[in-house]
Amino acid sequence: MKAIKLTAPGGLDNLALVDLADPGKTGRGEIRVRIHANSLNFHDYLVVTGKMPTADGRIPMSDGAGVVEDVGEGVTEFKVGDHVVSCFFPLWQDGPPDVDNFASTPGDGIDGYACEVVVRPANWFTHAPKGYSHADAATLTTAGLTAWRALVVDGHLKAGDTVLVQGTGGVSIFALQLAKAMGAEVIVTSSSDEKLERARTLGANHLINYKSVPQWSERVRELTGGRGVDHVVEVGGPGTLPQSIASVAIGGHISLIGVLTGLAGEVPTFLLMARQARLKGLIVGSRREQIEFIRALDATGIRPVIDRSFSLAEIADAFRLQEGASHFGKICLDF
Repeated sequence: MKAIKLTAPGGLDNLALVDLADPGKTGRGEIRVRIHANSLNFHDYLVVTGKMPTADGRIPMSDGAGVVEDVGEGVTEFKVGDHVVSCFFPLWQDGPPDVDNFASTPGDGIDGYACEVVVRPANWFTHAPKGYSHADAATLTTAGLTAWRALVVDGHLKAGDTVLVQGTGGVSIFALQLAKAMGAEVIVTSSSDEKLERARTLGANHLINYKSVPQWSERVRELTGGRGVDHVVEVGGPGTLPQSIASVAIGGHISLIGVLTGLAGEVPTFLLMARQARLKGLIVGSRREQIEFIRALDATGIRPVIDRSFSLAEIADAFRLQEGASHFGKICLDF
């Protein structure tokens, strides 16, 4: 089978298309999946560029979607021909978080899904949403589930709430779509007026260009009548967190899910305390939460926004597009 391998020390020029032995038949409790698509995430980018070092020869990509080709003894949840999508934390099946590292994450601690075939435990996958393409389904494992957990599982989003999303990457666009589907009002920030207008077509109620309005938290409070927002989907990290805290309503919720501006920084702790807000860090979610998220997608008809798809052999070009930050929504490998 064809696969991508990453040679140490990482870097886009060290992603190689190789021929590997077919993984063969299933054992008890396993399924064989023909992988057809991956989607790119910032975590994948850190791995393939060597910023988060992994084992030499690692097969990258955390998100994989495809078709079940064989079912092992004892498997009842899936049958041959089912469309499935992988789980980011395959060992976190249900309940509260029990993982704080990527040792079990495909494409990082173990081999991922930039390959044509895998044989894995059946409970490392869930069914894909009805009517989704494989590329559509591949966007759910990391970005989609992160947005779902931020707003619904942890944030308890309800109709009439106000949500602030930063930027127009995969998590933020999913958050916009989910919030609108659930009756919330959404404010979107971006440095691109073109991207902001595209966000408007997805239902964004208010748009803020943070280049022309550097103190965007003041604009957020104006738009909310001085109250602030109920939810902030915080993807920037230390460079944006102070303004997110300034934007949140008393008793509001900030989901810290990204570190695009760095790994550490100053936090205005007095303001956070005064606002009595919840600042919750999170990394993706459990298999049970993914199943519930997919049930919601089937009910609402939400479809992912895919900027562009590449072939497996074009993986480095796909990451270069991501690196340039010109995309809107998700970038996929479709093979």
